[in-house]
Amino acid sequence: MAAPPSGKVVYEQEGVFIHSSCGKNDDQDSLIAGILRVIEKENEVVVDWRPLDETLDTSNILCAGKDSSSVVEWTQTPKEKCSRGADRPSSYEAEWDMVTTVSFKKKPHSNGDATTHSNGESKWSFLFSLTDLKSIKQNKEGMGWSYLVFCLKDDVKLPALHFHHGDSKPLIKCLEKHVVLIESPHDERVLLVKTQKSLSQSFENLFDEPSYGLLQKWKKDPYIVTMGKFSKVTNYIVGSLRSSDPSNQRRPPSEMADFLNDTIPGLKINQQEEPGFEVITRIDLGKQPEVSRREPVSAEEWAKNMDSEGRILDVDYIKRLIFKGGLCHTLRKEAWKFLLGYFPWNSSKEERANLQKRKTDEYFRMKLQWKSVSEEQEKRNSRLRDYRSLIEKDVNRTDRTNKFYEGEDNPGLILLHDILMTYCMYDFDLGYVQGMSDLLSPVLYVMENEVDAFWCFVSYMDQMHQNFEEQMQGMKTQLIQLSHLLRLLDSGFCSYLESQDSGYLYFCFRWLLIRFKREFSFQDILRLWEVMWTELPCQNFHLLLCCAILESEKQQIMDKHYGFNEILKHINELSMKIDVEVILCKAEAISMQMMNCKELPQTVSEILGMENSSVTPDSDTGEDESGAELSCPTSLYQSISTPVIAANGTRDGAQQVAETQSLTPA
Repeated sequence: MAAPPSGKVVYEQEGVFIHSSCGKNDDQDSLIAGILRVIEKENEVVVDWRPLDETLDTSNILCAGKDSSSVVEWTQTPKEKCSRGADRPSSYEAEWDMVTTVSFKKKPHSNGDATTHSNGESKWSFLFSLTDLKSIKQNKEGMGWSYLVFCLKDDVKLPALHFHHGDSKPLIKCLEKHVVLIESPHDERVLLVKTQKSLSQSFENLFDEPSYGLLQKWKKDPYIVTMGKFSKVTNYIVGSLRSSDPSNQRRPPSEMADFLNDTIPGLKINQQEEPGFEVITRIDLGKQPEVSRREPVSAEEWAKNMDSEGRILDVDYIKRLIFKGGLCHTLRKEAWKFLLGYFPWNSSKEERANLQKRKTDEYFRMKLQWKSVSEEQEKRNSRLRDYRSLIEKDVNRTDRTNKFYEGEDNPGLILLHDILMTYCMYDFDLGYVQGMSDLLSPVLYVMENEVDAFWCFVSYMDQMHQNFEEQMQGMKTQLIQLSHLLRLLDSGFCSYLESQDSGYLYFCFRWLLIRFKREFSFQDILRLWEVMWTELPCQNFHLLLCCAILESEKQQIMDKHYGFNEILKHINELSMKIDVEVILCKAEAISMQMMNCKELPQTVSEILGMENSSVTPDSDTGEDESGAELSCPTSLYQSISTPVIAANGTRDGAQQVAETQSLTPA
């Protein structure tokens, strides 16, 4: 790769792609990965983009469909499709692959290489001065990857830059230090350049004075100061100090600042005699306990826990049974309505029947709203047109290998479409976002009823709503929380991921967005979701499932020294290869590990919803040293008076416990 222009790099971001129109098919864009920099020179500030690999072979570039609005939607060139073999069918699952997005094959240098100019620069490279910048056009939030289009003063429009590995907002903030950007009165997505700011060189020099102190330098640039001075130590006592040359770091300062804010409170920091270093000691969580699971709840067990009016007698007990073993399939149609909150747990059979009547009327009133929109009306309603277009596209590729949805003119597909369109009427602000069809599909499959499936889906979306909002705050929060949990569980593994630019756990994005829907088989997802819906044994149990999967793969990732691309590829290829029962056992064991820890950081306690729980088995007072009351699920699980399947596959005898301790879901 050619060296960047000389000067001070004030912004740098990898994973910035150009979607060129040189794909093999008309409906494909070729993806060219590059690195974007903003560079301060003596008399000007320049923006520079160039490919990561100046000798890439465009015949080997992965392609994305031009109509794609998904942040992780992929198709492949015909050459790639042929090489996959029969073990991975050519279906919609492949479009969600997060594989080798910046992995290209090199071809030998030659004088006639079409991918480079005579000066060695790629034909895709570009560089311009901010004095020549006229405007910046941004994408509509929530509609796929973040991208920017630079328009210069001579009305030259540069290729759109797609930010696959982050957000374009840090770049805008960087540019605003040098030019004034104002929103166009005609298009809110367009930022117009008004005037250029002068650089505050004297202010920078003031901060560079040694007498000003390390703290002030940290405030100015936490990334450089932290990586250069505060090498974090993640062993029990001292371990190896890992210092880094700031000039070699790839992450921009704004990202590193976010990372610093996400550091887990509660880790013990010991000040060393050598100034400028901090040593982090890891909290010992103890050994993970052995965990077993039981058989699914049977129809007989369910019926025994109902009174003559159809009320659930012991809600906590039935939830514990479901958590430990799931449900037999014949029960799901009824039990899921309780688990998802469509039916109140304390309702009688008659009350539920009346509720269904009211909800049926309400559903069809909303359905009539979009059904009665004429073609002429829809021409004047761009949002409804967009929703319908996305839904029709997604429905036609959702779980088509499942018998419930396979074939042309399948009634299941019609119901899937109608429910999603009706949800747009229910929540028009959110409407439809890609991925929602994945959440509805299993629910409709189980319910086999349009109205019940809709209201169960509404309840599920109440939980998942933030994942699909434009700002994606729910996704950001979950990734931060997962980072906290994983660091507590294995700080060494976290350090390794950070060393490979994978510390932000972006490879878990799909897991969190649609709750593992593309990672497990259809039947395993039914089991996994019903277990998660019990809200046991703690809040955010799905994050512990992520930890369990990552911990299971840690050894291979570290032993084989996987880098950024290899980690993405490896995690993606786990799809359909994960044993759901093993991961449930491991995640439960991790929860017990953390709940039994007397020195659990407050942040982790809050993530798991344990700050106001009941007593621990290891404490007479029910309080740890910090005064926080924690709960341990061990005694709760032992209270289940039904046979369990132990780790060796044998059946233990039933143990009747006279008194059980109730668990209030967080």
